[in-house]
Amino acid sequence: MADVLALALPFFGVIFLGFGCGRFSRIPESGLAWLSFFIIYVALPALFFSLVARTPFRELTNGGFILATTLSTATCFALSLGVGLWLRRGNVPEASIAAILGSYANVGYMGPGLTLGALGAAASVPTALIFVFDSLFFFTIVPVMMAIGGRDRRGFGATLLLVARRVLTHPFNVATFLGVAAAYVEFHPPQAMERMLEFLRNAAAPCALLTLGVSVALRPMDRLHGEVPVLIAIKLLLHPTLVFVVLSAVGAVVGGFPPVWIATAVLMAGLPPALNAFIMARQYDTYVEAASGGVLIGTVVSVATVTTLLYIVQHDMLPAALFMP
Repeated sequence: MADVLALALPFFGVIFLGFGCGRFSRIPESGLAWLSFFIIYVALPALFFSLVARTPFRELTNGGFILATTLSTATCFALSLGVGLWLRRGNVPEASIAAILGSYANVGYMGPGLTLGALGAAASVPTALIFVFDSLFFFTIVPVMMAIGGRDRRGFGATLLLVARRVLTHPFNVATFLGVAAAYVEFHPPQAMERMLEFLRNAAAPCALLTLGVSVALRPMDRLHGEVPVLIAIKLLLHPTLVFVVLSAVGAVVGGFPPVWIATAVLMAGLPPALNAFIMARQYDTYVEAASGGVLIGTVVSVATVTTLLYIVQHDMLPAALFMP
């Protein structure tokens, strides 16, 4: 247990250090701008490129794994959307942001550092695949739902163009696509470039976690919306359980997945709601307070749930298989 705490507490410690800085300092939110730019456009892209580029190309085309993890995320989104539509009285834009709270894990800021720290370099490929395809799903579904709900007044064609542009130009996805190309041609960066990439990727996790803590601290939360606890339960409890079950079922058909891939997927699914829930809420000017509160509460509760998942993973307590091939 001491080893698990030694791994988990630094991650959450940096988040809550950032939270304390955000609560007690008088620095305006605009002070995060350059640090956020560095994280999103420099440090994390360097991390994702390095992870993918050093991976054998054949491992990057595991369709069964991609299908299982993305289907699990989409299922949690649909369930959370139903909860949101029920409790928000059919308000599609608000329900869509609620669905993000219940399904979009913090796979960008927390995912790589946690999975690689817990499982080593073997977790790099499933981490990158989950990030890319979960992002593709949310960058596609959210604009479509907002168009349906009347928040995005573009035409259908303009919405599709917007989705394509966001998917193709997001720095995380660009870095991953370049990494895939590098893996395909077996490109190895020169030593000087490799050392610079290493320098940048080592900065990614601590900067991202500190920024997450500060960002959560600066969000308003005057009251807790009634559906938020249900959404947090879907995100932190149902999502990792569903990923494990679906991976086991698909694995029985395709011949199984490496245990480290399953452990990585479970850990990624068990992460708290992504800060993107608040960012998208503010972008569409809907459900902002509830999204802020959901990210904050989900992050606090995940201290217990993620630590438990780490203990289960590190002690090989996940069942080998639920279904016979």
